[in-house]
Parts: sequence; C-alpha cells; structure tokens
Amino acid sequence: MTKKLPKTFIDQQEKKLREEKIKIEKELSQVAVRNKKLKGDWITKHPQLDGGRLEEGTDEFEEYENLLPITYTLELELKKINESLEKIKNGIYGICKKCQKPIPRGRLGVYPQAGQCLKCQK
Repeated sequence: MTKKLPKTFIDQQEKKLREEKIKIEKELSQVAVRNKKLKGDWITKHPQLDGGRLEEGTDEFEEYENLLPITYTLELELKKINESLEKIKNGIYGICKKCQKPIPRGRLGVYPQAGQCLKCQK
C-alpha cells in the first residue's frame, strides 16, 4: 500500500499546474493556433508572405522552421500538465506511470507535471 499525498499538497500542485497551463497556452498562442480538428493539438503559424523579395520569403521560412520545435516542446509540456490535472481529478496523482510506485514529493514539488519517478525517467 502506498502513502497517499496530503490534500493540501495536491491542492498546491493543482494550483501550480493550472497557472503553468495558462502560461504555456499564452506562449503557444504567440507562435501557433489551436487545431480545430484535433483536440490538444496546435499548429505553428505560417509566415505571411506579401509577394516580396525571395530573401524576405527565405527569412520568413527560416523563422517558421525555428518555431516548429518551440511549438512541439510547449505542446508536450501542456500535455503533461493536462495529464497531471486529470490524475488529480481521478485521485491517482503522484504515481509513476511506469512502475506504479509513488513519485517522491520533492520531485513533484519541483516539477508538478512529472509522470514518472527519476529511476523510470532515466
């Protein structure tokens, strides 16, 4: 049997997760738009080419290429946050998804969206 996390700790973590979710969604909205066809997916904004010179189009495309990994990274973090919020809702927050053992409180305190213990993460 595993020791259950205190409700006050879980409430603090939920607050942190919700605040981080808002922050990440704001950052994502700067570089991407929500995919209306696929829930939880974001599409990197394409550059607006005004029929200008080729060099300008190349710069715009390069900027777009640079935004792709940023969008991807933010999407992954948002997914982890949403999974953690769902785990809180279902009463299973703080359990490693690989080994099913409790994730240490210290790890959750630093990284509330941790889905695995450090041992399984490596």
